[in-house]
Amino acid sequence: MTNTWYFYLFFAAALVFAGILGLLLRRNLIKLFIAIEVIAKGISLLLLGTGFVKDNILVAQTLVVTFIVVEVSLVATALALIINIYRQTKSLDVRKLARLKG
Repeated sequence: MTNTWYFYLFFAAALVFAGILGLLLRRNLIKLFIAIEVIAKGISLLLLGTGFVKDNILVAQTLVVTFIVVEVSLVATALALIINIYRQTKSLDVRKLARLKG
């Protein structure tokens, strides 16, 4: 392993840690969603860094592009759900989602 691998690993771990910290400390749905996206970017960076270090960058790029395509569909679905939740509750606070029980 080279120093480049540790560089990528450090920043990917920092992004994942920041995302997990955001998930644990926030109550707003938009902020939770952004924290999930930060975790996803850390995973993408880790995949690219691994491919770069292992001299197999094309496979890593293919995995990351596929990951991004799947992530875009999840983003669209999650944002649509968040918009519908806001219309129903007039709030984005996670604690107020109990009002959505049928």
